[in-house]
Amino acid sequence: MSKTILITGGARSGKSAIAEGRVLALGQPAIYIATAEIRDAEMADRVATHQARRGPEWTTISEPLDLCGALRDSDGQGPRLVDCLTLWLTNLMLGEQDWRAAGNDLAALLPTLSDPVVLVTNEVGAGIVPENALARAFRDAAGTLNQQIAHVADEVILAVAGLPMKVKPL
Repeated sequence: MSKTILITGGARSGKSAIAEGRVLALGQPAIYIATAEIRDAEMADRVATHQARRGPEWTTISEPLDLCGALRDSDGQGPRLVDCLTLWLTNLMLGEQDWRAAGNDLAALLPTLSDPVVLVTNEVGAGIVPENALARAFRDAAGTLNQQIAHVADEVILAVAGLPMKVKPL
C-alpha cells in the first residue's frame, strides 16, 4: 500500500528522528534517500550525526538532484525516507534547474508509487522577511513546494520541539 507522509518543522525541531521512526514502523529494510551535498565541514558533521543515528536496517541512496529517479528506482524495495526536500530545492536552485517542473514531477509521481514515502522538509516562512532577493526567492519556492507536496500527501505532520503534531488529515 502506497502512502505519502510529509513531515515539516523548523530547524532542529526533531523532523528527521520522527520521520525515521515512521519509516521503520512501515517496514524494513528501509531506504534513506539523502539529498544533501556536503559542501563544508558543518554539513559533513550534520550528515555524520544522521548516519550515526541510523542502524543496519537502513540502505542509503545519495541523490542530490534526480529525486524522482531515485524514488522510481527504489520502488518495490521497502519504505523510503527522503531527507530533505529543502536541500533538494537548494540543489536545484543553485544548479539553475527548473525547480517548478521538478516539484510538479514529484507531486505527480508520489501517488503512483507502490511503497510508502516519508518526506522531510523545513518550514521556512515563519520567520522574518529575508533581506536579500535570493533568500526571499528560496523562501517563496520552499513554501510553494511544501504546499504542492502537502496537497498530494496522505498525512502531514508538523514537528514542534521533537513532538509530532498531525496537520493532515484533520
